[in-house]
Amino acid sequence: MTRPLRRFLQFLLVLCGILFAVAYVLFWLPNDPADPAGTVITVSRGASFSAVVDSMDRSGILRNAAALRTAGRILGLTREIKVGKYLFSGPVSNHRILKDLHEGRSRIISRVTIPEGRRLEWIASKFAREIGVREDVMLRLFRDSAEVARRGFDGSTFEGYLMPDTYAFYWQTNEEDILDRLVRQFREFYADSLVQRQRELRLSLRQVVTFASIVEAESGIGEERPVIAGVYWNRLKKLMRLEADPTIQYALPDGPRRLTYRDLNINSPYNTYRRYGLPPGPINNPGRASILAVLYPSNHRFLYFVARGDGGHRFSESYAQHLSAVRQYRQARREARRAAQARATQENMN
Repeated sequence: MTRPLRRFLQFLLVLCGILFAVAYVLFWLPNDPADPAGTVITVSRGASFSAVVDSMDRSGILRNAAALRTAGRILGLTREIKVGKYLFSGPVSNHRILKDLHEGRSRIISRVTIPEGRRLEWIASKFAREIGVREDVMLRLFRDSAEVARRGFDGSTFEGYLMPDTYAFYWQTNEEDILDRLVRQFREFYADSLVQRQRELRLSLRQVVTFASIVEAESGIGEERPVIAGVYWNRLKKLMRLEADPTIQYALPDGPRRLTYRDLNINSPYNTYRRYGLPPGPINNPGRASILAVLYPSNHRFLYFVARGDGGHRFSESYAQHLSAVRQYRQARREARRAAQARATQENMN
């Protein structure tokens, strides 16, 4: 082997070593996050690759931000990064970070719980707070009558058709995808035998969810729901007004709040103290138990009910019995108020 050839080979060997060292630093040298438990990085809609790298650098994840930027450009992974919250824990290379951002593999799933009986506005606000969607866009979708019709529902909004449940979403999931999931959950529940039962009762789906939304608002006690549904069924059969306080709350521009006698005369199609039959639409989004209560109500002769003060209700067959129950409730409330005042006075004396 000639000396020039030997020097050339030595040069190539050194060059390969340098290139390997550079490649190792750029792609495979482990970063060591400052927090051993891991660090969460948020990638929001519209965020640039450079902004994400800056965020990671500030969080103490990276050894060298410039190395990650360079690696991203070399691999062509700077333009397509998935929105989401990412958890990076333990030593992680730039190559792994770039692949995660491109494929979304380390994204955290957020669980959002929608309780029974919440209105559209509350649900939109909940999703905005917990998964970072735009509340105004979410609410506009919920109130889009064209979307309601396209999905086969009757009404001007999705009020009543958003199934309360616990859902899993990535950060800033598209608002339409969220709506699709909520509606699909409703459809999966309300099918087959329930549709048949609805037809037997000669009700429309809109009437069922409207009825169920009133039952939902009246009680949070599961075993009472079929009884309350039975009360309203009995009143409808006797052509009596429902006189349901929650429908008044829905009609109030400044509600919900404590009702006054003047509120009972408000001019609204939702005022079931003045109008007969069901209101024109749901007043919230009822859960499964309230829908089932409407479709399968308890068989009894109760026509009235009033709160007991402990979360439950006292049911009556006649108006005279109802007035007696109301007096008992008011007396119990006065006694509870006096007891609370006595406790407060005693605490101040001590």
